[in-house]
Amino acid sequence: MEKFFNLIKFDEKGLVTAVIQDMNGNVLMVAWMNKEAIEKTLQTGKMFYYSRSRKKLWLKGEESGNFQYVKEIYIDCDGDTLLFKVDQKGGACHQGYYTCFFRKYENGEVKIVKEKIFEPKEVYK
Repeated sequence: MEKFFNLIKFDEKGLVTAVIQDMNGNVLMVAWMNKEAIEKTLQTGKMFYYSRSRKKLWLKGEESGNFQYVKEIYIDCDGDTLLFKVDQKGGACHQGYYTCFFRKYENGEVKIVKEKIFEPKEVYK
C-alpha cells in the first residue's frame, strides 16, 4: 500500500481528485479523497471520500444505501488523479440520478438528459 501512496501527489490540503466510473465506462461522479479515505476504501472495498464542505470523511451510501463497490483502481501519469471503477448500487447522485452528469450543454442550453431513479427527499432525512 505504501508504494501506491508514494505515487499519489496530494494537494496542499492533503487531497487528491477521484473520478468514479461504472464498469460500463459511465462517469458517475468526481470527488475528493484524503489518505484516510483511500485507506478505508482499500480496506473495505467500498468508496470513502472527504467532504470539503463538511470537512469530514464519508462513506458513499451511508445514508442512501447507494454504495459503490470497488472493482479496479487506476492512477494517472501525474499522480494527481485517481480513477475508480465501481459496481454502483442505486444512484450515485444525491439529486436522485444514476450519475452526477445528468445535464448536457447543447446549442446554448442546458438540458436534463437522464431520468431520476430515486427521490432524494425520501432517501436523505
